[in-house]
Amino acid sequence: MSSIKWEVDPDHSSVEFSVAHLMINKIKGAFEHFEAILSFDPNDVTTMGIQASIEANSITTRQRQRDEHLRSEDFFHAAKYPVITFQSTSCVLAGERQYELAGNLTLHGVTKPVTFHTVFEGFNQDPRGRERVGFHSTARIERNEFGLTFNSPLETGGIVVGNEVSIELYIEAIKVI
Repeated sequence: MSSIKWEVDPDHSSVEFSVAHLMINKIKGAFEHFEAILSFDPNDVTTMGIQASIEANSITTRQRQRDEHLRSEDFFHAAKYPVITFQSTSCVLAGERQYELAGNLTLHGVTKPVTFHTVFEGFNQDPRGRERVGFHSTARIERNEFGLTFNSPLETGGIVVGNEVSIELYIEAIKVI
């Protein structure tokens, strides 16, 4: 079978992250505006290709002041770098329904390779008869490698914001006809 295109359904998908705060807790956030096109042979998920983009300005941590700071020059500098992108380069079988989806993440004007550990959740049909597919993906990045270096030292030792960022994607996509 040939490659089929699937468009991510943002109403049934999420792009989330978490990062350490004060070295004692994790702060979670999400991006509200994103889009992606997947292309793969349904009989062979290793043929997966993906092009995705996220609006940096759509970041939310449910705290307005922190969100404004994250959009500023100290972090994402969303005015200068409005889009975060991911372009896949390979997809390798890593276990039953498990894949390693590698690609290039461009964030804050810096492009680095990132691998998403991906679980294929399967296919189904929605009430309108459209074919859908689901994936759950996770990755970890070091934010300083992307030029996101802002931080403040704590009087008791340590830093305010951790360097390691956990990314979690819940993806549901609709077959493009």
